[in-house]
Amino acid sequence: MKTQQALTSVDNSHVRHLKGSCLCASVCYEITGPARDIVNCYCSQCRKTSGHYVAATRVNKNHLSITTHDSLNWYECLPNIFRGFCGRCGGNLFWDNKNQTNNEISIMAGTLDSPTHLKTVENIHVEDASDYCQIATLENSP
Repeated sequence: MKTQQALTSVDNSHVRHLKGSCLCASVCYEITGPARDIVNCYCSQCRKTSGHYVAATRVNKNHLSITTHDSLNWYECLPNIFRGFCGRCGGNLFWDNKNQTNNEISIMAGTLDSPTHLKTVENIHVEDASDYCQIATLENSP
């Protein structure tokens, strides 16, 4: 499986203050900086961990504060690539590629509190989507 990150990058022109959590609120976090718009990933690992596909934003780790981490667990899904999840409710929260030098971490968009003011801008690894999946065309797609 490819581990490349989407071409869409963090938009440094919009500082955000976002909050989020897992379902049971045993893991809560705050973002106090720029956040990338949403990218949907259809790779087989994202499908297996989420039950469908993953929609995620991305932020610099310096702008992420995990305020409650009672049951935060990390699973190394590939060498140096970790998925952060709640050990209590099973909520899928983070994706961290420690091989990257950009100090960024992906955050599952569904864990963000609304409103986010983010928009979906890209679909990646669509070749791995399940046969039942119908992928919507995005407005900004070529």
